[in-house]
Amino acid sequence: MAGGDSTGARDGLWERFGAVLYDPFLRRGERQGLAVRRAELLRRAHGRVVEIGAGTGLNVEHYPETAEVVLTEPVPAMYRRLEKRVRGHAGMRPVQAAADALPMADASVDTVVSTLVLCTVLDVDRVLAELARVLRPGGRLLFCEHVRAEDPKLARRQTRLAGPWAAFAQGCRCDRDTIALVKQRFDIEDMSTASWRGMPSVVHPLIIGTATPTR
Repeated sequence: MAGGDSTGARDGLWERFGAVLYDPFLRRGERQGLAVRRAELLRRAHGRVVEIGAGTGLNVEHYPETAEVVLTEPVPAMYRRLEKRVRGHAGMRPVQAAADALPMADASVDTVVSTLVLCTVLDVDRVLAELARVLRPGGRLLFCEHVRAEDPKLARRQTRLAGPWAAFAQGCRCDRDTIALVKQRFDIEDMSTASWRGMPSVVHPLIIGTATPTR
């Protein structure tokens, strides 16, 4: 749900309004389990880490102290809040950049983190190709994303509400089959499913796991 690619890099009134509401809107979901899931996932981050669509920086407190983390975010309003949250955290550097145009050399990153980002980017395959480009051999993608439901009734509701939800959530697609898209570029090492409690039902289905680029 955070900004990810260059298409979301506007700094209009709606983007600034969304940045103000982002943390309060997610607060209940964080308290009802997502913060714990973030912490469990990010314990696996190591070496040189790049987070895409870092938003306001809700992952910042969960990274291992030994990790060298670059947090990227293209939306100016989100980025300004990210800068404030990162202050005082050694080894963390915010960079205003889009997930489809990362300022990193080929094969230079050990871990890429994507939490609630692939739902929002316009061209998921382009972003995933960029993540594969920057990852070193053996590097991993850590992901936590909401996805299209397997339950037919909920999937139909997601389809019906996809347009209104995207208008409200600044482009977030609640009906995106993210698992299938990730598998086009990455081999999934492990994956679990969960429910994003405390949030609207159209974004309840979650996937959490790790993947490596298909070579």
